[in-house]
Amino acid sequence: MDRQVTLAAPAQRVVSLAPSNTEILFAIGAGEQVVGRDEFSDYPEAAQAVQSVGGSWGEFDLETIVALKPDLVLAGGINSPELIASLEDLGLTVYFLPNPTTLEEMYANLETVALLTGHEQEAADLIESLKARVQAVDEKIATVEERPTVFYELDSTDPAKPYTAGPGTFVDALIQRAGGQNIASELEGQWVQISLEQLVVLDPQLIILGDSLFGVTVESVKERPGWEALQAVQNDRIYPFDDNLVSRPGPRLVDGLEALAALLHPELFK
Repeated sequence: MDRQVTLAAPAQRVVSLAPSNTEILFAIGAGEQVVGRDEFSDYPEAAQAVQSVGGSWGEFDLETIVALKPDLVLAGGINSPELIASLEDLGLTVYFLPNPTTLEEMYANLETVALLTGHEQEAADLIESLKARVQAVDEKIATVEERPTVFYELDSTDPAKPYTAGPGTFVDALIQRAGGQNIASELEGQWVQISLEQLVVLDPQLIILGDSLFGVTVESVKERPGWEALQAVQNDRIYPFDDNLVSRPGPRLVDGLEALAALLHPELFK
């Protein structure tokens, strides 16, 4: 969205419309300036005490947002252009923070939010810390000779054709950076279904359950018809995983990178 937003001073009353935005605001020290947040913003714990403005199924409570008298509404990639237009029609100042596609773009988003809220130094310190942590992972992974193949599960509502993360996603990028090979990297599309037949042919060495947040367990995977043919199942290399670490494009992406690297190469991260 090619739009210009001007603030007379750093925003003091911010409504966040995306979990990643909320996490960024708290991470750079602007948590006390957040007066409203979307229904799914549950991290950090302090965010849960902030007034919810809705957002489940995309339905925001515009009346509540206006009543909070924000001097800035921080929208994200999950928000529709129609929602942003509706908020602007109500006289609100809306800044759209695009979804980053690289860690470098995520750092730039931290700088942008810091500029909007007056926390440039805190953001600079945070970015320096995040870059140091990423470098530490990069240096260890540079020594690996084998890169295990990985199936990252997003949704197994149909276990014969589960959804996974393909090329162009942070999941794909972080698996590669963590020293693995995403078996879905050659598939068409970012969020794709893969058949059990394809899965058996590709035969991943690890299965990572991004849908464990929704109750999928290691045991339930082992019980799926046909999945016993996979080496990851035979070798007990199935791991529950907090998908928020790789699906919310904020500073916890670095936590996600570290967690993935530790799963893929435990010998390097003891």
